[in-house]
Amino acid sequence: MATTPLLPDSRTESDGSAVLRVLTYNIRSMQDDTQALARVITACAPDVVMLQEAPRFFRWRKKLARLASDSGLVVLSGGATAAGPALLCSLRATVERTEDVLLPLTPGRHRRGLATAVVRFGGVRLGVLSCHLSLHRDERYEQAGLLLDRLAGLGVEHAVAGGDLNEAPDGGAFRRLAASLTDCRTAAPWGGEHTWTRTAPHRRIDALFATEGVEVLGCGVPHGLPRVTEADLRAATDHLPVLAALRVPPARPGTSSRGTSS
Repeated sequence: MATTPLLPDSRTESDGSAVLRVLTYNIRSMQDDTQALARVITACAPDVVMLQEAPRFFRWRKKLARLASDSGLVVLSGGATAAGPALLCSLRATVERTEDVLLPLTPGRHRRGLATAVVRFGGVRLGVLSCHLSLHRDERYEQAGLLLDRLAGLGVEHAVAGGDLNEAPDGGAFRRLAASLTDCRTAAPWGGEHTWTRTAPHRRIDALFATEGVEVLGCGVPHGLPRVTEADLRAATDHLPVLAALRVPPARPGTSSRGTSS
């Protein structure tokens, strides 16, 4: 497979904006090759990682902390307290606040939640949210609306949401999110497209979304990225990661999140 062109490295621009690398990744409760998983995350050199299916049961905090440490990151929020979604970040980040949110439970179905935080990189403030939507179409659509409400409620001008949507871009929940947010892959395709390749047809069911004003420099599955081997991608978990480089403007005093309500 041909080498994928490199995404920009993280940096602070002369105008105060920041180029950030953001990763979303369903890690299947770390049931697979955890060293391969750490190698993939490390090679992507992310500033923020949005995990789904993080460990939720016995010694889940220790397992999540070990993954963060092995990847050169720290745990930001989530895990069992968010019913699976979690956030990791680099030491570049200054954490303002975090909140784990449990979504309404439909009897007989899996509990879902959101891991959220507000972080700063120099003069840039960024809201971040990790999600894993329902397997059921009606519930997914409602959860997408709750996600948009929560993102708007973070009270920041710029934010990014990522996760396993359990449906392709033509699905109702995916389209609901894309109507209010920028679908990063569509805005600036880079790398591979499909994140679920274990069964046919291959599909893009994991995605990153950004609020208005965030410039997407590239987004996709990091096939061919130096130090990310296809063997590690196959061994790490049953999903493929989505990596994006985003240019985020500096925060303006007195502004809040906009264009993200459902």
